[in-house]
Amino acid sequence: MNVSYVKQKKIGEGTYATIYLAKSGQTNKTYKILKDENELESVKEVAIKRIKKSEHCFGLDYSAIREIKTLQRIKTKYIIDLLDVFIHKGDIHMVLEYCPLNLETIIKDNSRTIMPKDIKNWMLQILKGLYEMHKRFIVHRDIKPNNILISNTGIIKIADFGLSREIDRDRMTTAVVTRWYRAPELLLGCKFYTAAVDIWATGCVFAELFLRVPFFPAEDDIQQLNCILKVMGTPTEQDWPSMKKLPNYYDFEKFQRVQMRDIFTATCDEALDLLLSMLVYDPNKRITTSKALLHKYFGSQKCL
Repeated sequence: MNVSYVKQKKIGEGTYATIYLAKSGQTNKTYKILKDENELESVKEVAIKRIKKSEHCFGLDYSAIREIKTLQRIKTKYIIDLLDVFIHKGDIHMVLEYCPLNLETIIKDNSRTIMPKDIKNWMLQILKGLYEMHKRFIVHRDIKPNNILISNTGIIKIADFGLSREIDRDRMTTAVVTRWYRAPELLLGCKFYTAAVDIWATGCVFAELFLRVPFFPAEDDIQQLNCILKVMGTPTEQDWPSMKKLPNYYDFEKFQRVQMRDIFTATCDEALDLLLSMLVYDPNKRITTSKALLHKYFGSQKCL
């Protein structure tokens, strides 16, 4: 471990990284993190993300470099703050602000009550973070509850930018976004997609906050689209004119759309309207972050 940091305990591990809670090796040393757009806050504890070296990768890990560049480029209170980067024993280590919770933990904790005002507050912050990305033509490509952290002061922090990249005219891989949050265009092999894939994933998170279970939980990639069709109904050419041009298009089984009010029985009309505008089949018709932030849901006193 770098002499500047003392590892306290492991707090997370995935396929590509291990995360530790750490503090400075210097007594009473603090770190400055972004509390508000123009205000810094001093903290003693940080999270250190050690990127695991791939067996097939020689040199530095490209996804880690991409994550570092993205976090250096976007400094806003709703995105995890990158404080330092160092290499130890050949592994890249990213020093990040420490957040004790994520939305997945909260959703699964049955002892916690999630109030409508909590969901509205979290969604507003998530969309503000996404807006900062999308206006810079950066797409996250892995929005899910586990990657949406909550700081000690209750602020949403979007994290894990290992799959993020700039939107351009080049082909992009469809092997992005955790399956349950993957947009229909990705499932059908679209390689020229947009930030709309983040909006679909955010809509899935929105639904999950109300239901406390994943909205489209399929067991494999083949079943994922079918899972969506059974709830949202089979799209027509009028709904999604370009769908037949996608590489993996096939004649879908015909399903009628489920009455959303039967699923979201306690959800206010404004919230349901925003949710459905995020879960639109045609990415060109899906609501954008800028329009979502202006949605009546956030100004309504009914959804508290």
